[in-house]
Amino acid sequence: MEFIILGLFALCLIGCVSFQLPILYALAVGFMLFFTYGLLKKFKMKQMFQFTWDGIRQVKSMLLIFFLIGMMTAVWRGAGTIPKIIDSTMGLLVPSLFIIVVFLLNCLVSVLTGTAFGTVATVGVISMTIANVMGENTLFVAGAILSGIYFGDRCSPMSTSALLICELTHMKLFDHIRQMIRTAWIPLVMTVVIYVALGFVDQGHLADSSVSLLFSQHFSLSFWTLLPAIVIVLLLAARVSIKQTMLASIIVGSMICLFVQHMAVSEWLLTLWRGYVAPTEELGAMLNGGGILSMVKIIAIICLSSSYFGIFNGTNMLKQIEAQIEKLAHKTTNFVTSTLVSIVAIMISCNQTLAVMLTYQLNKELYKDDQKTASMLADTAIVIPALIPWSIASVVPLTTVGAPIESILFACYLYLLPIVGIIRSIVNKRQLRMQQNALVH
Repeated sequence: MEFIILGLFALCLIGCVSFQLPILYALAVGFMLFFTYGLLKKFKMKQMFQFTWDGIRQVKSMLLIFFLIGMMTAVWRGAGTIPKIIDSTMGLLVPSLFIIVVFLLNCLVSVLTGTAFGTVATVGVISMTIANVMGENTLFVAGAILSGIYFGDRCSPMSTSALLICELTHMKLFDHIRQMIRTAWIPLVMTVVIYVALGFVDQGHLADSSVSLLFSQHFSLSFWTLLPAIVIVLLLAARVSIKQTMLASIIVGSMICLFVQHMAVSEWLLTLWRGYVAPTEELGAMLNGGGILSMVKIIAIICLSSSYFGIFNGTNMLKQIEAQIEKLAHKTTNFVTSTLVSIVAIMISCNQTLAVMLTYQLNKELYKDDQKTASMLADTAIVIPALIPWSIASVVPLTTVGAPIESILFACYLYLLPIVGIIRSIVNKRQLRMQQNALVH
């Protein structure tokens, strides 16, 4: 029965993606399928609701972050922070190298801050806004942003993802970081080459003076407009929590909206709620977006997907899958098996943290070595979530920068990391067999 239920859920997901329907529909059907499964297994209605709440409770602390992201990205637009940064950097950007610059800049900031969502809400939004001004390919740029923000999320000393893996596997943080660097350099070089090539395939154009003139007509582009961004950099460098940092930036940005840009209080409140709406269509094409309302769909996806984890745990629905993992590992390699398991875990949990925990739980019998387990988790369950269209790890960043879900196709680093790992594991297994055969003969 378990495989039938999961198969029906997979068909719903494929159907929504194929017919370009909101993924929320498939997740709602999935919830009904898994809830019904529990009832058929003789669990009481009250127990099923408790399992559901147990899953949501795991991620409830994340919900505030999404509200803060929505408000901050709206305030940065209304305060003139994004227009000021764009106006200051436009002349320095070469269209053919724009995509690789976006990737490397997002890599750098995510390593320094250790947060994918914090990076995309600041540098990611700025990168996409500049891309719109320069007429760059949105899919390429969003793919570079995704690759960059999860490069640091994976290996930054301040990353909660890296700390979670160390906690699970009992690895020392900097030992873990060193081994992540060893497995990442080949995918990183390949990604750089691809993004350089894409920059020449479909390049934008240098912005003319009309963009600066348009910004100056609607905003006061003084130094004060940079303060919300400066606050982010300083507080994150001081290792202040991401929630407190974002809140501080929102407060500073709100003051600038009211006292520098002379925004009415009612307009400021509407900006926080619905996002920034420019007074002209030309300006709106570059700056409209953000706001609490932009995060409502994301929160619904989070709550539904997180409820799955609670139901699976409560009903032991995945028990049969665990029994098949070891058989698969013998036929392929441990890393191939772990990659497939992590994909299933992510498709089910739709959450990076829960996917890491679930992947670790389902694979811990395969790996007797903590170092190999940690490396496997970093190269699969940390980056693959951003490639699943209904995962929080992809929905949040793409919604934040206003990019289509198809942008996932160009998040090259996130593909190459597990692919190179698979190739490495197959080569190592063949070499081991050759050595064993040589010893026998």
